[in-house]
Amino acid sequence: MTSAPLPIQRKFGETLRRDLWWLPPLSVLAAFSAFLIYGTWSALQSWGYTYGPYFSPFHAPELWGPTQHAWFGPRPEWWPPILFFPALLILPFPGLFRFSCYYYRGAYYKGFWADPAACAVGEPRTTYRGERPFPNFLQNLHRYAMYIAIVFIPLLMYDAWLSLWWMDGGGVERFGVGLGSVIMWVNVALTAGYTFGCHSLRHVIGGYKDRLSGQPVRAACYAGCSKLNGKHATLAKASMFTMAFTDIYIRMCAMGWITDWRII
Repeated sequence: MTSAPLPIQRKFGETLRRDLWWLPPLSVLAAFSAFLIYGTWSALQSWGYTYGPYFSPFHAPELWGPTQHAWFGPRPEWWPPILFFPALLILPFPGLFRFSCYYYRGAYYKGFWADPAACAVGEPRTTYRGERPFPNFLQNLHRYAMYIAIVFIPLLMYDAWLSLWWMDGGGVERFGVGLGSVIMWVNVALTAGYTFGCHSLRHVIGGYKDRLSGQPVRAACYAGCSKLNGKHATLAKASMFTMAFTDIYIRMCAMGWITDWRII
């Protein structure tokens, strides 16, 4: 009886590969870092996240604020102004959903932690502790974060709907479509596609079932979720880009750097 050979132990970054294996994790590191830095900066701003009926998805839904999107009116007096950053009340929930997403895990494990950097490339450590240490155990909250993330889709749709109604010179609300409205609806569509293609949602809908015959509604939902799941990585990256781009576009309009193009 022969024993199986032990796996090759490579030093960090050591590999026999000759291709540009470092390019994908480097691009992930750059893209995610830019998104995190910009998203944090945007969340700490109390201005520029609205223009006319446009509203940044980083700050939605607005619980308290000066705009028509605010649910409960202006900031209450009992809330300290120094702690009033509306986006910070909201972002942790969809943030946890993306942080614990199966696609994002595989991406930032490689890009940020080099765990592993790429196939057949040496890792920075030789032991595996599983996902019990902090912050890895937070990954187990993904399913619960998913339910909250689903709630954000109609909230983003509501803000996108409000973007279609403009106040004219006489203070009358009229229907209108600007480039910002289109950008907001594209962001809603891509974010919804990413959310409804979630692996956990697919399991909840029908993945735990042995068969779906005789359940046409469940089978149709499962098929639709599975189709989106096949594009999960693409939708994750695209929705991340459109979310940041929507915020940037609205801020540039609010600062007068660009002029919103009114289509209707």
